[in-house]
This record gives sequence, structure tokens and C-alpha cells, in this order.
Amino acid sequence: IAAYAHNAQEEEAFQLFRQMQREGVKPNKVTFITILDACARMETLTEGKVIHAYVVDSGFDSDTVVGNALV
Repeated sequence: IAAYAHNAQEEEAFQLFRQMQREGVKPNKVTFITILDACARMETLTEGKVIHAYVVDSGFDSDTVVGNALV
């Protein structure tokens, strides 16, 4: 995900993130930070809201670094 996101391939990053979800792979804080950064660059409010809710549901909203990525 990071490789895609950092090489201006945000849509591919989202596709991989969605594949992880379908396969039951739980994201860690680095995954959330990376996908939130990709979301910000794509300016996708809807996707950002979905990921924000997922961060909260996963309990990562209390993590300082992830919280900063949400801002």
C-alpha cells in the first residue's frame, strides 16, 4: 500500500486496502496512516469518512500518530 501511495498510485493503494479487508487482514497503524495520506491526496471525502470510521472501530483513533493523520 505504501509503495503505491508514495508513487502517485493512490487508486491501486485503495484497491489493495479493500482486498485486505475482503480477506480479513486487519490493518495496523502504519496501514491506516498510509491509506489516510493517499485519501487526502485524492481528496475523496466519502472514502475518508469510511476509513475514519474504520480507524475508530479498530481503536486506533487514540494513537497519536494515527490521530494526527486523521486531521
